[in-house]
Amino acid sequence: MNSLKEFGDTLPDYAKDLRLNLSSLLSDQLLGDQRKYGLILACAHGSGYRPLVAAAEAECAPKLSAEAANAARGAAAVMAMNNVYYRFVHLASNPVYSTLPAKLRMNLIGSHGIDKADFELFSLAVSAMNGCGMCIDSHEKVLGQHNIKAETIQAAARIAAVVKAVATVHATL
Repeated sequence: MNSLKEFGDTLPDYAKDLRLNLSSLLSDQLLGDQRKYGLILACAHGSGYRPLVAAAEAECAPKLSAEAANAARGAAAVMAMNNVYYRFVHLASNPVYSTLPAKLRMNLIGSHGIDKADFELFSLAVSAMNGCGMCIDSHEKVLGQHNIKAETIQAAARIAAVVKAVATVHATL
């Protein structure tokens, strides 16, 4: 498939709302192309659903710099690890885990090659998909320090929700 719209068109009638939401996200201009397509690519990779990743890669390739595309992929990769670890730290009854060093390599967080706010937004969206409240709070705090508005953060969460739902439904077909 050459586009996310074509991918969305393969969803069954019971998922019509997802098709419409995907179409709305693709046409939305609130975020600008780098943020919007970076979020879509990060969330597609974060879904772990290869057919959606392929459609997102095709859709986003002409719209993102190589650095932004790699940062989106990297955000998904690092959050796949961090969201599990920090969700464990947050949910474990024993408070000692929050005092121990993570001992996980995550150099990409400081060397992604794009605007820090964009990378944080990508990371927040994938963290929302993965249900890590501790990571959501951490990224949202940094975004606030960069004067990112609540509407922008909400738009990132909406992209995460729609991409995750599209992946979930399509995987059952």
